[in-house]
Amino acid sequence: MPTLPVVGRAFDRACDSGPCDAVPAPPFRYLHLRGRLVNLQAEPPNHALTDAYRAGMRRLAGAVSVLTVGEGTSRTGLTASSLTSFSVDPPTLLICINKGSSVRGELLARGVFAVNVLAAGQQELAERFAGMKGLHGEERFAAGGWTQLATGAPVLDGALANFDCRLDEVIERHSHMIVLGRVVATRLAEAAEPLLYWSRGFRQLDL
Repeated sequence: MPTLPVVGRAFDRACDSGPCDAVPAPPFRYLHLRGRLVNLQAEPPNHALTDAYRAGMRRLAGAVSVLTVGEGTSRTGLTASSLTSFSVDPPTLLICINKGSSVRGELLARGVFAVNVLAAGQQELAERFAGMKGLHGEERFAAGGWTQLATGAPVLDGALANFDCRLDEVIERHSHMIVLGRVVATRLAEAAEPLLYWSRGFRQLDL
């Protein structure tokens, strides 16, 4: 096992014979648990920093996507602006969702989902899946046309891009889940402009 940086000599001695489940005595901060370093101390909340962080992230313009999962009356989805490419070979994307989201159970149970990157004319769909219309689950799919590609996950017609994915890995950290999706099929719009989100509002490119 490779040597991992730790805090404190007593911690090193406690774990030098293999994976260690014992919690080190203060002031040691990390536990070497089955090959991982686990942070044992939750930092106290810094509300001023949190507010400043939120304000700063609102300056970050991003594409708007709708993550969809399920079939029939079990379909559900959410709006997200946290989509990013993770790997090209194999094609893998990353998207972050709140652990309290209603999508979580269906996503973990089915292991497949789609990410639909919205075009400029699809703001109403973004609002529906963001909960701004007071709709839930299957109700959100009443607008737009929906088909399927490879996995059976709902795919939006007219989207800027559709990524049909198999769930590769879920990493839970703090308030959110980092979702890695292995892309198994894509569909692209021939000519469309993106819908963007910036400074707490939906925007369009002004070229």
